[in-house]
Amino acid sequence: MKPIKEGKVREIYDNGDNLIMVATDRISCFDVILKNTVTKKGTVLTQMSKFWFDMTEDIVPNHMISTDVKDMPEFFRQPQFDGNSMMCRKLNMLPIECIVRGYITGSGWASYQKDGTVCGIKLPAGLRESDKLPEPIYTPSTKAEIGDHDENISYEQSVAHLEKYFPGKGEEYASKLRDYTIALYKKCADYALSRGIIIADTKFEFGLDEDGNIVLGDEMLTPDSSRFWPADGYEPGHGQPSFDKQIARDWLKANPDSNWTLPEDVVQKTIDQYLLGYEMLTGKKLQ
Repeated sequence: MKPIKEGKVREIYDNGDNLIMVATDRISCFDVILKNTVTKKGTVLTQMSKFWFDMTEDIVPNHMISTDVKDMPEFFRQPQFDGNSMMCRKLNMLPIECIVRGYITGSGWASYQKDGTVCGIKLPAGLRESDKLPEPIYTPSTKAEIGDHDENISYEQSVAHLEKYFPGKGEEYASKLRDYTIALYKKCADYALSRGIIIADTKFEFGLDEDGNIVLGDEMLTPDSSRFWPADGYEPGHGQPSFDKQIARDWLKANPDSNWTLPEDVVQKTIDQYLLGYEMLTGKKLQ
């Protein structure tokens, strides 16, 4: 079988009335696929998504059918697919990345320093880098093609953007996406905090099923789609260590002539962070 679509990290296979989404061990930073692979990263992404999908079914339905390769065609019963593959419902994906920020960091912090806003949302004066926001904020963006950058838009622009694709439905879809995004974030961030992890921000993607219902798709609250910080030692006023590919990003920024290749010790530190985050959140070791 050949993938019908390849993203920076994922490969998607058509399985008739459903899809099989494989999270590879590729790693991308700054929208570029690096030359290294990070062993077990794909399994962490798939199993972490499964964990969150199971936890949040009461808020919004999701696209997961199974992560057991025994439920998939024989082609997927090979070692390279075991643990990192998910059979999913087919959805008509909505053209919005649903970003929610509970803390001020990254591009949000840069924007706030300039004019006191994040994606057009006015925030209280006097916030420090990594401060918790009074309430989580929803800052959607458009989805870019591979190689392009997503564009941050306001909630009102998200209504207009969705209206273009789904006439008469822009307002309804935009408000549902915002409400689901905030509800998912609040439930999961509270849980994560009880396990010693701060979810600073994350993004979700949604689609429509055959009946026109909004369904959560793609991945969920993985280190690739979120910023996870250790709660132990959290201290606003500067950047925080994280359970994601920040180590890789920081190394690439400091070594602009790297030709997108990480040294082995940075690769190892990256996977150690992924595994530690998984174990803290789920309470179990990766199988």
